[in-house]
Parts: sequence; structure tokens; C-alpha cells
Amino acid sequence: MNIDQYNNLLELFHYQLVKEKPDQIFLQSLKDQNLKFTWQDTYLNILKLAEELDKIIDKSDRCLLISENRPEWMISDLAIMLSNGVTVPAYTTYTERDYEYLIDDCEPSVIIVSDENQYKKIKNFISNKIFIKKIISFESFKNVHKIICIKDIFKKKQFKEKNLLNLEIKRKDLACIIYTSGTQGNPKGVMLSHGGILSNCEGSISLLNEIISVKPKFLTWLPLSHSYEHTVQFVQIAIGAQVFYAESIDKLIKNMSDCSPDIMTAVPRFYQNLYQKIGTSFNKTKGFKNYLINKTLQLGKKKLFKEKFSLLESLQNLVCEKLVRKKIKSQFGGSLKAFISGGGALDKEVGVFLNSIGLPTLQGYGLTETSPVVSCNPIHDIRIQTVGPPFTGNQVKIADDGEILIKGENVMLGYWNNKAETDKVLKDEWLYTGDIGHFDNRYLKITDRKKDIIITLGGDNISPVKIENDLAKINFIEQSLVYGDSKPYLVALLILNKEFKKTSINEINREIEIINKNLPKIEKIKKFIVVEEQFTIENGLMTPTLKLKRFKIINKYKNQLEKLY
Repeated sequence: MNIDQYNNLLELFHYQLVKEKPDQIFLQSLKDQNLKFTWQDTYLNILKLAEELDKIIDKSDRCLLISENRPEWMISDLAIMLSNGVTVPAYTTYTERDYEYLIDDCEPSVIIVSDENQYKKIKNFISNKIFIKKIISFESFKNVHKIICIKDIFKKKQFKEKNLLNLEIKRKDLACIIYTSGTQGNPKGVMLSHGGILSNCEGSISLLNEIISVKPKFLTWLPLSHSYEHTVQFVQIAIGAQVFYAESIDKLIKNMSDCSPDIMTAVPRFYQNLYQKIGTSFNKTKGFKNYLINKTLQLGKKKLFKEKFSLLESLQNLVCEKLVRKKIKSQFGGSLKAFISGGGALDKEVGVFLNSIGLPTLQGYGLTETSPVVSCNPIHDIRIQTVGPPFTGNQVKIADDGEILIKGENVMLGYWNNKAETDKVLKDEWLYTGDIGHFDNRYLKITDRKKDIIITLGGDNISPVKIENDLAKINFIEQSLVYGDSKPYLVALLILNKEFKKTSINEINREIEIINKNLPKIEKIKKFIVVEEQFTIENGLMTPTLKLKRFKIINKYKNQLEKLY
């Protein structure tokens, strides 16, 4: 059966369950090696949890899910659907105020938390929320009663079987509400349908068929509360993958070595860090080793841009493949077929570098509002400065002012309880993305973001992200923000890498001057300040997907930035 004929996401799971061996491991935690579930375990636990939820929730009731990535996350998501509920994922990095906003906005009947630490973040304000009927936890609590532990539910021997086919759930029905990361203010609840996510799965499978093995392995670490990774879990079901849940972002490279994934999805920040780490290692090499690395980069770039090799270069490339690229791949488990980048713009230099050293990196494009993927580069024809051709089923056109508009089943149903904001972006079934771009021979190219554009006193429109990506290539700069809206020139706020805290102002000036030489006059950085505190999720200056919260950062450092003028 083809995905375009499935009625809902539970049918997708059913058909894959029938194909797979029931006793084959499907979900595996790398943090706790004992926490693993076969396909049959997963199915039975979905039934057990759904039976418990049936006692509590009515059709379309929201169920808030607050947990780090772990196997029970997927089980809970599918069980909520089976009970005709709606999953509302929440980041574990939210502040108490963020949680209260979400809870007041979506009014969940059930809250599922991973453990007591997550529960503590909400316990102070939920007692007076009469719409909350039950709390369920993945781990048992020491001193808290009246909270159901999911382990006890999974132990049940008596439960009713439910047929995952012939459910009254249709493609147009609401599957989940995923809140945007709130870079421009309060998060908005994006309502995604079963059909929207299934449509994304269909496009993803077409992309992955050229890459994946018979039994592919996925390492998941990007929060499942993000629409990107949330949809990826259904792609994993659709291709019968074995799913490994990473311990933490700090142990990502180790975990890749542990489980040898075929595919890994990540945001540009991860690839930027990888570029810096590998680049720093390369810079320390000398002699023949240094020559070999430079030759690998040179030939890899030539291949990427489809330039023909001479006979000598073909032989040299074979040597580079065996002595350099194979060794690099082995550090990531040895089985990696591709990295897939989404959730923001991947810097061209970073993309060229990773592809050249044997780590195929496919840049895609999407929004939470599009379930989320719109387009992606295929592995057989990577065009590094684009985000690839649109998935089948996505209609994409460019408005007169350059804005990218999208129409299709993958487009959201609207924003939860927010018709005014819905009407701003959904017009005649077209989603107005706020992104600026154009087509280059079927491949979509993003050139700017309406909301992030700096408009100078001279009326020039400047993308700060492009300049920040350039600054991030300086080995001693950890993070940066470019500022200059309604100003005569641009300035930068810089945070230095811990290893380079003693870097002098003169050194910083020299590196910035090198960058300025390649920028037009209006984009040159005239002045800068260095601050100590990093932008992090914890201090509220980054979103959970590692994007800068510009408004908050600028508010925090407004006085210092203004003194530069």
C-alpha cells in the first residue's frame, strides 16, 4: 500500500509492523541499554497506554508531552492518536513561564512527563488548572502520589486489542499541535494534520530510497518536540528503521560510533561546530598528511561542482578516499550515508567542506507550518547553495516581492486559538513563509528572511545571518550577533571560544578586516563588543533549535550596542 493511500499515521505503523519481524528491536535508548522495545513491544505498549488514556480523554483533547528523546516518546505519541487525542510536544528546556503559557493556551487534559525533574517545572501552577485530569510519568516518583507511572501501564497483562485499521481518523484530522520556537514573541501552536505528516513521509522516502540500506539505523537527538524530528520519527516507521536515542548533545559523536547510523538529521549549528572541530584538527597537520588533506578538499570540491577529473586526479581521489575520507567516516560509525540539514540556512563553506571530506550533507528547507519539509537536495545531485527541489505534492511559487509561497496537504490547518495570526500567513490556501527566494533550474534557493532583515538608515536591506556565518568561521569566535537596524553602519556583538579568551582586540580586528574585504561597503562590520555570557537555551537567548532570539539579545545588550554609534 502506498503512503498516499493511508488514512492516518497509525495505519502507517500498522503496515510496517506487519512487514517487520515482531521480535526485532525497533527503539533503543543509548543512555539506558536496558530501555529497548521490539516492534511487537511497541505495538502492545501503544494499546495499553491508549486504553488508560481512553478512561481520561475525549476526542480532540490535548495531551502535553514533556520529555527528552527516549523510546516512550514515540509510544506515547501514537497512543494519544489511538485515543483520538492530540499530542502537544513541549521542549524540556522551557522556563516555568513558557510552560504556563503553553498549558493555558492549549488546556491539556493529560500531561505526560519523563521524570520528577520535568514535573517540578510545572507542579507549582497546575493545581488550579481544572482542565488537567491526570499526570503520567515515564519514571516513578519517590514522594509524589496520584501520578501514574507508564512502566506500570506497560506491565499490564489484561488489555483490549484495538485494530489500527478502520479507525475513524482521516488525513485532514488534527494529529498534533507543535508550538513555534518563539523567536519573534510568544510561541504559536501550529496545527498539523495526519495527511500533512504522511505527505512529508512520502517525499522523504523518495529522497532516502537512493541512500538507505535494507535495515537503516537512525540516531535521533534533535528534540522530538521540534516539528523536524517529530516528522522524522514517522519516516523512521515508514522505512522500518532501527531508532537509537542519543544520550546527549555532548556525547553525539561517541553515540554515532556506538550505533553506526545510516542517516542523521541536525540543524546548521551542529554542522558549523563540526566544521570548526575538524578544521582545527586539519590545521594542526604537517608534511604529507597536510598535503593529503588539502588534496582531499580540493578534489572533493571539484567533484561536488561536477568538474571533470584528469586521469591523475582520479587516481589521487582514490587515495584520498581510502586514506582520508574513509578514516573520517569511521569516526562517525562507518555507516553514515548522509547528514540532512534543516531548521535554518547551512553556510555554503560549511556544506562544501563536509561534502568534500566524505560526509555527504543534504540541505533542505521547511517550516513548522509545512509539517515541516518543503524541499531537499537529493544525494545524486547536490547543489550546495540551494535547498533542493520541492517534494512531490508541494506547490511552491514566488510572489512578486520574492516571498516563497507554499500550497499543499503539508500546510498547517492553522494556528491554535489564533485566527488573526492564521489569517496573516494563510491566504487562499497559500502559506506566506516570510522567506525570500527564487528557483534556479527547479532547485529552490533561499536568499533572505523577511523578519531577520536589517534595514539601515540608507534604506539598504541586509541579512545579518549571512555575516554571522562568516564570523563563525573565525576559530576564536564562538557566537555572534550583527546589529544595525535604522543605523548608519553595522556592528557586532561577539562571544569568544573558551580556548581563546586571551585573544587580543588587534587579533579580532585583523580577522574582521579579512571578512570585511569580501563584503560590500554597507555590510562591513565597523565596530564590535566582546561579552562573556554565551547565548544558550537555558538563559533564554537561544531557541531549543539553537536559533538566536535576536529581540531578547538586543534588549539585553542594547546600551552597550548603542554606545558603538
